[in-house]
Amino acid sequence: MTTARALTEQALESAVLGMYTDVAAQPDKEYHFWSGRPAAERFGYRAEWLDAAPLPAVESFAGVGNPHLHLEVPSGATIVDLGSGAGLDLFIAARRAGPTGRAIGVEMNEDMLRKATALARERGYATVEFRKGRIEEAPVADGCADVVISNGVINLSFRKKKVMAEAFRVLRPGGRASLTDVVSESLIPDSIRNDPKLWAS
Repeated sequence: MTTARALTEQALESAVLGMYTDVAAQPDKEYHFWSGRPAAERFGYRAEWLDAAPLPAVESFAGVGNPHLHLEVPSGATIVDLGSGAGLDLFIAARRAGPTGRAIGVEMNEDMLRKATALARERGYATVEFRKGRIEEAPVADGCADVVISNGVINLSFRKKKVMAEAFRVLRPGGRASLTDVVSESLIPDSIRNDPKLWAS
């Protein structure tokens, strides 16, 4: 990778991390994307899921869809969430999997990670664990997951093929992935692709 490209990616990553640090710390702030419970309701999250989840996780929700909408989570399943944020999707998945299940979140943003980890501990989510790491190099064992989910994070990676390879690496044979994200049907010009403000918007 050239030095110029590396510097561009560093600037983009910094902008994205800054944005989601804001979402973790100031969930009531107005953003130019849907967030919080209104966003989750718009995407079809069930009221009972949101009511049962920790309120701070609901407030800091910044997904782009609903990976649970057409997903069966078997009792006792192990779920891995790539880019787990404040934990809403993982908390929902953990409840669906029940007390014999296991839920692992992978998150690189320190503020989101601290928030989610504290919520899991304080609210007694014994089957939930959050790990610091990149979704391109998930700190999760091969073939350990029955279900892999991700919500609005893969589009923020510079190595999307690597993320998809990681999703399939951690899935057991016959496992399922439910990924919701932003996609473009056409190539994005460099002027847009290299703009930190647009990446973080």
